[in-house]
Amino acid sequence: QVQLVESGGGLVQPGGSLRLSCAASGRIFSINTMGWYRQAPGKEREFVASITRGSSTNYATSVKGRFAISRDNAKNTVYLLMNSLKPEDTAVYYCLGVLTTTPMGDYDSYWGQGTQVTVSS
Repeated sequence: QVQLVESGGGLVQPGGSLRLSCAASGRIFSINTMGWYRQAPGKEREFVASITRGSSTNYATSVKGRFAISRDNAKNTVYLLMNSLKPEDTAVYYCLGVLTTTPMGDYDSYWGQGTQVTVSS
């Protein structure tokens, strides 16, 4: 059983910062890419940022220069530092881990339960 658990969401004023964390646990052999997606009310889930095991990063245009993704491979944890937050960043943020549970197994995608981020004055 694999679990991804997010933390760090909350209410913040425009221009403020938040740091999200996502820890993967359970029967994990290797984690390849980890990332963050978000879903605002009435909208599709969208890509925010990703990071490979080798620390190559990718960002959505809307967050580039404001958000920074990082990971701690020893802790199977990925972080998202969000600066200069805007009301349009309000959404439920979901963690994604692409991982395998056995040495010869396929890599599959696992999702966290989501954490709410609300940007409002």
